[in-house]
Amino acid sequence: MLFWLAQRALFVADPETAQYVALEGLKLSAATGAARLLCPLRSLPVDCMGLHFNNPVGLAAGLDKDGDYIDALGSLGFGFIEIGSVLPRPQPGNPKPRVFRLPQARAVINRLGFNSKGVDHTVRRLERRRYQGVLGVNIGKNRDTPIESAADDYRLCMRKVYPFADYITVNISSPNTEGLRSLQYGAHLDTLLADLAAERARLTDEHARCLPLVVKVAPDLGTKDIETMAESFARHRIDGVIATNTTIARDGVEGLRHGDEQGGLSGAPLRTRADEILRLFRAALPDEITLIGLGGITRGEDAADKIAAGASLVQFYTGMIYQGPELIADCVEAIDRMEAR
Repeated sequence: MLFWLAQRALFVADPETAQYVALEGLKLSAATGAARLLCPLRSLPVDCMGLHFNNPVGLAAGLDKDGDYIDALGSLGFGFIEIGSVLPRPQPGNPKPRVFRLPQARAVINRLGFNSKGVDHTVRRLERRRYQGVLGVNIGKNRDTPIESAADDYRLCMRKVYPFADYITVNISSPNTEGLRSLQYGAHLDTLLADLAAERARLTDEHARCLPLVVKVAPDLGTKDIETMAESFARHRIDGVIATNTTIARDGVEGLRHGDEQGGLSGAPLRTRADEILRLFRAALPDEITLIGLGGITRGEDAADKIAAGASLVQFYTGMIYQGPELIADCVEAIDRMEAR
């Protein structure tokens, strides 16, 4: 009831302002202990990528881009949290307005464009982290870094966050940074993964711990693309794949207000395509590579479907905008029911 009242008030504001107000309110709630009372941790343990997750339901990157709300978000009962995308240098992202709600479709279109306070700001937040659950850090490249030099940005971010993260996600699939998705293909992908694998080996020696490397992929891929990417992921010993990021397609939102805005579409209309990509990757990847299902989760059964399709873990972000933190428990319980059959 409290969430629905808050949602009605926040939906009057523009989406970015509403998100900031909600996160600041959550931070206050977490500091008083109220968030933990309202959203107790649901236990459904999962072990994968060499990590132990208290439950398989995680927060996707994008809500907390800079690590400002780790402890607050950790109080909601997620099995893991991913922050980012974190960039080497601060950048403002695209001009506002750049986030659009489509409530009739339980969807959002964003063209944020990797707005970031920079990796040094995030490291300061990570140093103060009290949250004890699994924490992933999603890394990207600055807009003005040429694609040919993209590996330099990813390596720099990896080096700086490595001592504080539990896993690192390589974001090469946002549709809002020009040219970024070209890193998913051919020589660009092989070169980037080889560079990051070598950097991880060096950092493993330096820190005496080997962090899992995860790659986040787009839903707008063909079957041949998926087969080629899977071969590259296996060759470079990638530990996990997040399927999927937002889509540039507009299926399910045609004719709706804001439905033709430029950017990545997330939420319920993405579910069918994201599940299809998930199944194709599961068929193409070796069993030891973990799949994390993301895209279109707005009810517990959506999360259970992703586990049934081959994911070990799931994530959401847009679903919580419409369903609130109760979605976490709904997903855990639906996965538990499905696995008990």
